Amino acid sequence: MKSNYKKVILGIVLLGLVIMGVFAYNVWAVLFAPNTNFETDTYEVFIPSDADYNEAFLIIADAVENRDDLHTTAVKKKYHENVKAGRYLIKKGSSNNDVINTVRSQNMPIKVTFNNQERLENLAGRIASQIEPDSLALLNAMRDPEFLNENGLDANTALSIYLPNSYETYWNTTAAGFRDKMFAYHQQFWNKERRAKAAKQDLTPTEVYTLASIVQKETAKVDEMPRVAGVYLNRLSRGIKLDADPTVIYAKKKSENDFDQQIKQVLYKHLEIDNPYNTYRFSSLPPGPIVTPDLTAVNAVLNPEKHDYLYFVADVENFGYHKFAKTLAQHNRNAAAYRRWIAKNNR
Repeated sequence: MKSNYKKVILGIVLLGLVIMGVFAYNVWAVLFAPNTNFETDTYEVFIPSDADYNEAFLIIADAVENRDDLHTTAVKKKYHENVKAGRYLIKKGSSNNDVINTVRSQNMPIKVTFNNQERLENLAGRIASQIEPDSLALLNAMRDPEFLNENGLDANTALSIYLPNSYETYWNTTAAGFRDKMFAYHQQFWNKERRAKAAKQDLTPTEVYTLASIVQKETAKVDEMPRVAGVYLNRLSRGIKLDADPTVIYAKKKSENDFDQQIKQVLYKHLEIDNPYNTYRFSSLPPGPIVTPDLTAVNAVLNPEKHDYLYFVADVENFGYHKFAKTLAQHNRNAAAYRRWIAKNNR
């Protein structure tokens, strides 16, 4: 009798162990077994700022094999009560536990890049393709009158705080947050040394940026930028109009509110456009930049080549570069050679 009793007890214990083992395995399988369905090393997930759990779950679930187990894990870890926006990288072979831990606390920064943008509208569109806020939200933040007024800016100079580069930020940063970050970088760039160099050229940082935008449009050759900058600084210091073709093109686009048009050649009639950006008609610098210049162009204005040149025209013998002249007579000869080349080649 005792033997049978022991057997029953032993059987119950073994059954209990089996049940506990199955339960433990199921818990392990739900929480810790690999559950991803992609072949790349990582899977990028973007959770919008206004997403509720259902929306966030559907986005995350695209990366896993077993959605039911993912949901069970999410509820167990209370993710359904605390969804967080951001960009997350789920690693190949992650368990449900890993996935939920990732989207709870590992918002990953991104690199935002932009270069030569003509207007705030273009810049906003470029940035909107890389972070969560749309172009309208970004444009409104960039144009915010209170922000501009507080920082000595206006609608024409607002573009000058955006220095082309690659910047680290979070995908779900707000439009105002991105703008403020760019302004902080702008302030950091314009340190005491650079401000002193600007003052030496009798320019403010905003004016340096505006002149650099013209230099950027005049030449793509980095090694020529300091020479081109020197020409314009010479003209400014002598009270001579800049006569910069890129400003005429910008003035035409702005006057006609058509920045999509392609203008291959500046004609004499364009020089009469009545717009303050037209430096053939109006003295000194235009009201603001005509593009976001590269830092190489900004540095060219801060560190110009010292010379006596006042004019330049495209060099048909060395494409991409220019011929420089100290006198109008010299320049006229260079310009005549350029016009002959244009006529001969039907340009």
